[in-house]
Amino acid sequence: MAPKFALSATDIVAPPPVVRPEKPPLAVTESAAKRLAVILSREKPGAMMRVAVEGGGCSGFQYRYSIETEARPDDLSIEREGIIVLVDPVSAPYLEGSELDFVTELLGQSFQIRNPQATASCGCGTSFSV
Repeated sequence: MAPKFALSATDIVAPPPVVRPEKPPLAVTESAAKRLAVILSREKPGAMMRVAVEGGGCSGFQYRYSIETEARPDDLSIEREGIIVLVDPVSAPYLEGSELDFVTELLGQSFQIRNPQATASCGCGTSFSV
């Protein structure tokens, strides 16, 4: 008798096919592009910003930002005013129609994503649910 935790071939679900959108999933505002230009100028030549969506956070998903010097073959590349923002194909559907902005508020400055798909978000704006 097989152990109860064993999986059969019919239990494994294949991931959905990767679909490259004709329109980038994320728009980059002029303010975000200008701030990124300053940040990336202090990094190694060819540095780019990656925006990703990961599971976690208080609302179910969270945004993750990182600086990278190499794009992956399946990355979506968004260029604005000489800077490049990378989005992986798994994160792209969660960012569809979103806008990356850099804002200055009373409590400080930050990158923010305005995501029309988010049905709820936390107070700090870094996690969301769909």
